[in-house]
This record gives sequence, structure tokens and C-alpha cells, in this order.
Amino acid sequence: MIDPLPPAWIPFASRSAPRYTSYPTAIAFRPVKAGDDVLWSEDGAEVALSLYVHVPFCERLCWYCGCNTTIVSSYERIAAFHEVLLKEIDLWRTRAAFAKGRVRHLHFGGGSPNALRPEDFGAVVRALQDVFVFAPDAEIAVELDPALLNPAFIDGLGQVGVTRVSLGVQTFDADVQALINRPQPFAQVEDAVRRLRQAGVRGVNFDLMYGLPAQTPDNVAATARLAASLEPDRLAVFGYAHVPWMKKHQRLIEEGALADVSGRWAQAGAADAVLTEEGYRRIGLDHYARPRDPLSRALDERRLRRNFQGYTDDPASILIPFGPSAIGQRPSAMVQNAVDARTWREAVRAGRLPVARALAVTDEDRLRGEVIESLMTYLDVDLEATCLRHGVEAGRLDACLEALRPLEDAGLCEATGRRVRIPEAARRLARVTAAAFDAHLAEAEGRHARAI
Repeated sequence: MIDPLPPAWIPFASRSAPRYTSYPTAIAFRPVKAGDDVLWSEDGAEVALSLYVHVPFCERLCWYCGCNTTIVSSYERIAAFHEVLLKEIDLWRTRAAFAKGRVRHLHFGGGSPNALRPEDFGAVVRALQDVFVFAPDAEIAVELDPALLNPAFIDGLGQVGVTRVSLGVQTFDADVQALINRPQPFAQVEDAVRRLRQAGVRGVNFDLMYGLPAQTPDNVAATARLAASLEPDRLAVFGYAHVPWMKKHQRLIEEGALADVSGRWAQAGAADAVLTEEGYRRIGLDHYARPRDPLSRALDERRLRRNFQGYTDDPASILIPFGPSAIGQRPSAMVQNAVDARTWREAVRAGRLPVARALAVTDEDRLRGEVIESLMTYLDVDLEATCLRHGVEAGRLDACLEALRPLEDAGLCEATGRRVRIPEAARRLARVTAAAFDAHLAEAEGRHARAI
């Protein structure tokens, strides 16, 4: 039985709200002068590091896509990108403080990282391992388009020690696939999973979606059940963000085929019902994991983190970005590489880090960021304890409690003194409660997708 969206929640579910994979969110970043490397000049970086590599290419255009990517018909542009990417990695060789940090997590996203040839993908991993010190148990994770995943690339993943992959399944319904230009039969994904495990890739994640054209609770549930039959370790169930004013190709999707907010709620609920029945645990807003998965253990031990890759047990406080549009962070700043490939390329060839946008993170940002992350991961937060831990007065965020009153009245959260809790039934709307603590939200009004 799927609980319908309560009428009192509809206005909140229809709100624009960030996904809070960072705080402040990337929309708050500002342009920086070319060559402003002071963002990475601090000492004392001999700590846990995380690396992110963005591969901005795909072989097909998925009409729902919101990523920074380019469709290519030949390998020439990808080869040129690969050459510059290796130069960007080498720029870090002279940054001794960071190069001595232990890499705990390397993540490839895109685009489709499997747009690279196997030998070129392997060369990127080896270049990073040559410049940085990797922990023996470092995770190497790669996002993959399963329909374009060939046996040679799978073998290459095993050869360079990839430990986890995330397959962009989205839906197994053929009619929905046709409406988003992403055909990939179940048998194709099943074969990819089998080959990946044979190659030694231990962790397999699936990305599913709801809110796509012609999706219903029934076909979303059917996709979730098929996905669970392949026994992935983790799943993410994302809501499609229809933002054709930002992503023009989304105009190819007929808006009349999209469910309203109550329909989206029912679709998300259908996936949730199947996955929990199949033994997966809810992780944060929209992730699911096996009870023995490291993500589940991190949840139990309150080590769960939320970053640009979603929910993770990655402990690193420093994320170093590679490739156009890649985002990085350290405790005192967040940065983004140039989105435009030409600008990124020119900076790297001139021997500069290709940072184009950044934001200095203040003490207040760190305080609010911890509150938001706690709500997004554990559905609760002790405001007083958090404030005292940050060295500010216990009532520093009391004004935010006042902003929560309408949400409390609707049943989306509960505030007892300075403790805030999100009820299980309101989990999928955690972003709305978290937004009450976002001091930058007004700057980004209307630029985020709906909360459900």
C-alpha cells in the first residue's frame, strides 16, 4: 500500500529546493580571476583526499539528462580531451602538501566515462596513482552507461582495480525508454552486471528514476523489482528534474506526459515499497543499500556523508576536481573548473589550474552545512549541540526554528526545544526542512527542481 501525498504537503512538495549535495550549493559560486590558485595554496593537506574526474562526453543524447556533456560521433575530440586531462593531473605533482595526502576515494562521472577507450581510461587511473598516494583500500568508482559498455572496457576496469560501478539504468520500461531516447533491454544490463562481477568489480550500484514521461507507479515498481533481481549493492532513486529553460534538449520531452507532484510521489513510493520489501535499507533522501553494505554501516555509526556524488562513507574533507565543470572543495572553499571545454583546455595548457568559479566557506556556512547534512542523512539534528560544537551561542539558529513552524503544522518535521526531527513519512521531503537553514536560498530562487 502506497500512502498518497497528503493534501497539506502538496505546496511544500511543489517548492523549488536544492538537493544539498553541498552547502552552500554550486549556484552560490562566483567567478574568479584566471590563475587564482590561492584556493589550493594552504598547508596541512596531508589528510584523506577524494578525487573526482569528469568525462564530458556521451555517444547518445538522453533527453532527460541534466549533466554537462557533449555528444560525439568520433573519438578525435575525446582523445584531445584525454591528452589535456593527463596534463591537468600532472599540474598537481608540484603541490606537495596535497600530493602527500592519502586518496581514499576516486570517482569518475560524466557524461559517460566509458566513452573513453579502455587503454585511455587506464592511463588516467595510472596517472593519478603516480601523482597521489592511494590508500591500500581506496575505492575507485565509475559511473557507466550500461547500453554502451563493451567487454573490453569491463576487462579494463578490472585491470586497474575499479571497486565499484554505478549503472545508469533509469527504467526498464521499453515505452518510457523510447520517450527519453535511452533504449537498453534488461538482458543487456543483466549481462553487464555478470561481466563486471566476473572482472572483479565488487560493488554494483544502480541509478533509477521516477517522474519520467509515461511513468506510473506500476511500471516504476516493475523496474525496481527487475533491478533488485540483479542484486545490486546499492540503488539511488532520483526524481527527474524537468528544467528545459536550462537544458534545451529536455524540450524533446512532452510535458503533458509528465506526472504531477502527487503522481511523482506515488511513483517514488512504488519504488520504495519494492526495494524495502526486497531487503534494502533506506539511506537518506533517496538511496538504498543492503544491510551489510558499508553505506548501511556508516548510517548506523553516524559516519554517513553527503557530497557531490550523493551519499557516501568517504571520510575525505578535501575533494580535488579534474575535467571541465568538475567541482572540488576543502574546508575553507569550494571551487568549480571551467565548464567550457575550451577555457578549461587553455588554462591547463598554460600551466594553470582551470578554476573558474569559487566560494569562500565561512564559519557560518560550516555551521549551517553540518545542520543541513545531518537532516539530509539522519533526518534529525540537535541544533544546540551543533552550535556549541562550532563555538557559537546555543540559540544562534533559533530564527530558523521560527521558519519551520509552517512545516511543523503540516507534519513535515517536529521541533522539540532545539532538536529537529523529520518523520519517516516525510523522508522524501527532507530537502524542504533542510532549506529552512539555507542562508543562500534566496539567491537561487527558481533555479532548483521541485522537492519531489
